[in-house]
Amino acid sequence: MARRGCNVVLERVLIFILSLGFTFNFTSAQLRYSIPEELTTGAVVGNIAKDLGMEPSVLISRGFRIVSGSRDSLFQINNNGVLHVSRKIDREEVCERIAACIINIKTVLENPLEVHYVAIEVLDVNDHSPTFPDNETHLEISESALSGARFQLQGARDPDSGVFSVQQYRLSQNDNFRLEIKDRGRDGKIPFLLLHKPLDREAARSHGLLLTAVDGGKPARSGTMKILINVLDVNDNMPTFSSDSYTAELNENSPVGTTIIQVNATDQDEGLNGEVVYSFGYNVNDNLRKLFQLDTFTGSITVKGVLDFEANDRYEIDIKASDKGPVPLSTEKSVIIAIVDLNDNAPEIEITSLSSAIPEDSKPGRTVALISVNDKDSGVNGKVMCSIIDDVPFTLTPSLQENMFSLVTKSLLDREHKSKYKVTIIARDAGEPALSAWKTISVTISDVNDNSPEFSTSPYTFYVTENNAAGASLFSVNAFDNDEGGNALISYNILRSGDQHKTLTSFLNINSETGEIVALKSFDFETLKTFQFQVVASDSGSPSLSSNVTVNVFILDQNDNAPVILYPVSSNGSAEGVEEIPRNVNAGHLVTKVRAYDADIGYNGWLLFSLQEVTDHSLFGLDRYTGQIRTLRSFTETDEAEHKLVILVKDNGNVSLSATATVIVKLVEPKEAFAASDVKSAAKDDEDNNVTFYLMITLGSVSVLFIISIIVLIAMQCSRSTDYTSKYLPETNYDGTLCHSIQYRSGDKRYMLVGPRMSIGSTIVPGSHANTLVLPDRRRTCEEDTPRSWMIRWHGQSDISTKKPII
Repeated sequence: MARRGCNVVLERVLIFILSLGFTFNFTSAQLRYSIPEELTTGAVVGNIAKDLGMEPSVLISRGFRIVSGSRDSLFQINNNGVLHVSRKIDREEVCERIAACIINIKTVLENPLEVHYVAIEVLDVNDHSPTFPDNETHLEISESALSGARFQLQGARDPDSGVFSVQQYRLSQNDNFRLEIKDRGRDGKIPFLLLHKPLDREAARSHGLLLTAVDGGKPARSGTMKILINVLDVNDNMPTFSSDSYTAELNENSPVGTTIIQVNATDQDEGLNGEVVYSFGYNVNDNLRKLFQLDTFTGSITVKGVLDFEANDRYEIDIKASDKGPVPLSTEKSVIIAIVDLNDNAPEIEITSLSSAIPEDSKPGRTVALISVNDKDSGVNGKVMCSIIDDVPFTLTPSLQENMFSLVTKSLLDREHKSKYKVTIIARDAGEPALSAWKTISVTISDVNDNSPEFSTSPYTFYVTENNAAGASLFSVNAFDNDEGGNALISYNILRSGDQHKTLTSFLNINSETGEIVALKSFDFETLKTFQFQVVASDSGSPSLSSNVTVNVFILDQNDNAPVILYPVSSNGSAEGVEEIPRNVNAGHLVTKVRAYDADIGYNGWLLFSLQEVTDHSLFGLDRYTGQIRTLRSFTETDEAEHKLVILVKDNGNVSLSATATVIVKLVEPKEAFAASDVKSAAKDDEDNNVTFYLMITLGSVSVLFIISIIVLIAMQCSRSTDYTSKYLPETNYDGTLCHSIQYRSGDKRYMLVGPRMSIGSTIVPGSHANTLVLPDRRRTCEEDTPRSWMIRWHGQSDISTKKPII
């Protein structure tokens, strides 16, 4: 914290890219901090939240984080937006032999996406003392060495940089030698021992000196090395190199053993004093010795290790040429080797930020991901181009920041067409041959409620048998939605609008989840034959979408109505009557006619009459279709005066329903018959008036309903087909409950209606013994005496109000 405020530079660059035609949201800014090395873990580097002018809560909500950098593990950002040191930083380890040690990190903010670059300069601290490779060095100098002779010494090394590196050398006080310093720039200062006064071996066989290296710190640090000089006898010629300088170029990654250059030196002395051998200079460190090899006898320099242009593009090697004289003389020369870059590094692709899912209603130009590429090569070998190799609705757009791209949508998306895309990004450099890298990212398309529910059938048509169980399922509708999740969750309800429609649908209920429809009451075909309603299917999206379907329901008739006896009916309501006939009637005399009706239609309403019980089978006969009871023969004196007939009336349903009527036939003498008839007629007038009134109301209601049904069926048949078939019963004098049938179609089903046909234009025609209801029709009638008409006869006297109809 002592130097937290030192050298803090805030540089923001706000890039407006709308004018350049780019559609992704991307801003960048540059922050720069300076810190000393060796800070403890947790030391504060700078307050990024404050320097960016943002509240820490905003940074947290926008997912502020470090996404990349040359040293990811050196720094961390806490929840307050403060950048601090995550571990102790040694500048000499992080930036070895680099003058300005700058660590670049990249931070990202989401919603909208912002990238901020932070540069952290690590300042050197004088925490190392200069050291020599050896604590002691030995030199052998001939006494014949002339004044001014120079001898290179091993230079001291200080890992610190700048003013904290080795700044000067000091030589202990002596009469023969002086110290000379040569500045090699990046390689530092090299000390040379200069012979100031010729040596006299006879005066001194050796000399001991102390060389001190001092850095520029305050306080300064230093290191020492002992120099032991042995004075040799005369070998007065030093080897001489054939060239003043040696320079060579070498491709990186050259194979081991490749010859780089050959140096050459000669010595004018003879014998061993003239033989030259080569060696590396004192200043050649171990790293160089691992990369290069020197032939001692030929001076040839060859490749020993792997040379990487990205690691170092230039090497300077000191070569020493020495003779083999008793007192060897040597000369040093520098060889400069320049490394030529080859395209040996493929591009690297880094996904800086990737959206988890993209809504399908995203407009073209929406940013999906930020992509950065890097190539360690230089020049054209390091120029990278990015592209997408798949046919997908995405494209790459370059950023103002070099080697930064945005993956954006280029067309509209449809999740129902495709919900996930595999996008392959390929990066290719401009080298020869070109190198490339690729990375595949998965882009998920999230659903938007853009599809309404659809019914599997429209409209629906269902046939329901009457007398269904209340609360039982009748049928179900089904709809589907191409969306997913909650947008595809469908609920059903019945549309109830209008008073009449509400009345019809009030007895229906629908399961909102399954679409199963149940009836809250039983249907009665005789009351309701068909109805229509609408079902609405709505999804659970926001906003919700819905669709309607029409449901047509046809009620099918069941044989649920037993025949009702209209005549005979006694005063207490039972189906029982007494008929008196003269004993002298002939065979075929009409005794009476049993009248009945059935509320069902078709075969369920077609009634048949039969004698269930009779006193004498030879006396009376019953017409099966009309219910007429006639005598089969004339009566004799031996025949009983009273006969009981029980008539069974049943319909033609699959499970027949029936009713019975009892007729008591009394035989009287002719005069008594006429008198009894007059008395009986007068006595029954008042009694029959009320019964007849109720019967006529019942008959009228049934007739109206029946006529309406027939009209509806005729209209349906006319709209589909005119192929009607009428069948009449074979009896010419038939006037029972049914006399023909009609076949019709509804959709792909076929029905047959059996029963009388009536129309609105029917009229009653009076006659001498009966009243006839004439129904105009172009077809054949059931009665021969009324051609081109159908008739319902009223049996009895001329007063129509007292007559009982045969249905």
